[in-house]
Amino acid sequence: MLAAIGASTIAELYADIPDALRLHRPLDLPQPFTAEADLVRHVDGILARNRTTADNLSFLGAGCARHFVPVVCDEINSRGEFLTAYSGHAYEEHGRFQAIFEYQSMMGELLEMDAVNVPTYDGFQAAATGLRMAARLTGRNRVLVSAHVPADLRSKLVDYLESDIETVFIAHEASTGLLDLEALDRHLDESVAGVYFENPSYLGLIDHRGAEVARRIHAAGAVLVVGVDPISLGVLQPPAAYGADIATGDLQALGIHMQYGGGLGGFIASADDRRHLVEYPSRLYGLAPTSVSGEYGFGEVMFDDRTSFAKRENAREWTGTAAALWAITAGVYLALMGPAGMAEVGDGIMARARYAMDRVGAIPGVRIPFAAQHHFKEFVVDFGATGRTVADVNRALLARGIFGGRDLTGELPELGETALYCVTEMHTQADIDRLATDLEDVLA
Repeated sequence: MLAAIGASTIAELYADIPDALRLHRPLDLPQPFTAEADLVRHVDGILARNRTTADNLSFLGAGCARHFVPVVCDEINSRGEFLTAYSGHAYEEHGRFQAIFEYQSMMGELLEMDAVNVPTYDGFQAAATGLRMAARLTGRNRVLVSAHVPADLRSKLVDYLESDIETVFIAHEASTGLLDLEALDRHLDESVAGVYFENPSYLGLIDHRGAEVARRIHAAGAVLVVGVDPISLGVLQPPAAYGADIATGDLQALGIHMQYGGGLGGFIASADDRRHLVEYPSRLYGLAPTSVSGEYGFGEVMFDDRTSFAKRENAREWTGTAAALWAITAGVYLALMGPAGMAEVGDGIMARARYAMDRVGAIPGVRIPFAAQHHFKEFVVDFGATGRTVADVNRALLARGIFGGRDLTGELPELGETALYCVTEMHTQADIDRLATDLEDVLA
């Protein structure tokens, strides 16, 4: 096998993995359990140590947060024709194609875009693929990315693009937290394939200048890729409304439980333009007439023209297993909520976030950076003047049954001793009051 692929040793297959990450010794594994009952007891003991967001009051977010999951979402996605249907072919197609088509249709309406993919594993992969699509569309090899993206996304983008695309991170205005348009202008030139920023941003900020950002990017001949939280789109304009060419994001907020870092599903959306469609590496489902007059069927769109399932190494980009079950789940959620429900949940999240900012910002020594800006779901809390570290505060809150905000001191040190707090429709006024009261107690 090594000879067939032109490698002399197995070690060559791991050349891209930094030496510092390699173990250089056998795994130190304990002796195996010989009785199943002993294994069950061991695993149950490990699981019992978990501190969950169901058992504690949580203000953690940063891309995966506790949202309300209607019972019907779990009921539908646990049905055998969806849960056990791996890939979606004729031998096991019992409505799965149509369910995904309906999901794509509702997401398209929400995003005001006509083409939506079957989800990638997560929103990070969707963003990375969106930028690769931009590079293929323009024939250029440089992308600009907002510096205020999660550290995990930053790592993913660099890893996924670095073989042939340069990634440059663009600064934000210190006073507003919004993308620095002057810095953007300095980096925009004929080598830039695309620009990626999130709206609402990682820090929860809503950028009202989307049309101006799009104008500058398009003037340079580049593609605008916008990351968006879909649960915000009942109250905020979708990216297409202010000029985005490609919209990406994660479905987790749409009826999907938190599951040890999941469940996540990344969507990519664009106009129904062949130039864009041929650059999608992932599955697309469409509607087509059958041989029976007046009857329609659901199936793959341009499957042989672009996917690695058909073209293997000659495809636009590699793609593998999709998070199709979460597409069906999100479709159920959107069908249940409807436009009025999405507007109501979005309004509720914005109101709760502002109330939390006001209550926490009133605590002596605590500051809310960017408080003058509009926020959705998340906001930054600065503990610098209290003399306490975020880590200390979070430990004290956890002892009271509260998960505090995500510690930003490592990934955005320029913001100081700050944490990112997340408020969703699951938080009551009493929950937010309890956070403020306990925080004031902890900091006293």
